[in-house]
Amino acid sequence: MTEHTFKQFDTELEMIRGKVLQLGGLVERQIVKAMEALAEGDLILCEQVINTDHDVNRLEVELDEACTHIIAKRQPAAVDLRMIMTVIKTITDLERIGDEAKKIAKQARAMHSSDVTYAPKLELRHAADIVVGMLRQALDAFARADCSVATEVARRDKEVDAEFKATMRQLITFMIEDPRTISRSLELLFIAKSIERIGDHAKNISEYVVYMEKGRDVRHLGLEGLEREIGKPD
Repeated sequence: MTEHTFKQFDTELEMIRGKVLQLGGLVERQIVKAMEALAEGDLILCEQVINTDHDVNRLEVELDEACTHIIAKRQPAAVDLRMIMTVIKTITDLERIGDEAKKIAKQARAMHSSDVTYAPKLELRHAADIVVGMLRQALDAFARADCSVATEVARRDKEVDAEFKATMRQLITFMIEDPRTISRSLELLFIAKSIERIGDHAKNISEYVVYMEKGRDVRHLGLEGLEREIGKPD
């Protein structure tokens, strides 16, 4: 490639990186707004989150097409190819995070539109704050090409998993003790599961950064295996 072509290629790669972060910011705001709508019973905010899904899907398609174009036209190799593959995997997880945020907003809309009066008191905000933090860490790791963050994200994912299990036990107790809470408990369980899945997707993104930087697939190694791989020299 000529120097001019190299510059064009670098510009295309920077454009893709920027759009990934734009998509990440969009789905992060979806989560925050969905949880706010749930807490406040804001039906207008629920609709905003649900409608934003169209923008998420549009950006995903644009990025997918841009990556396909670069592979076909530039035939990238080594680090550049790994970066493109990381983007393709990352945007899939970001789109699924957007889907989970939309599910939370839909559940919030259904809950606050119904006349169910027997509702268990349950705190979901803490887990939601953790997964939003995980997503921010994973996107920052992508932006800075810093794979060391992956272990911290994996640790926080274990915390989210533990919170989900505790929430599930708590809701089962509510339903056994007072069957009138079953309907609302199930709705809250669906929301808790969406939060847990968002954490999984954020962890996936942080692991893709390890692949991008080191060329090693660490998706199924567990926390200890992940720590070992990150500590190895490139």
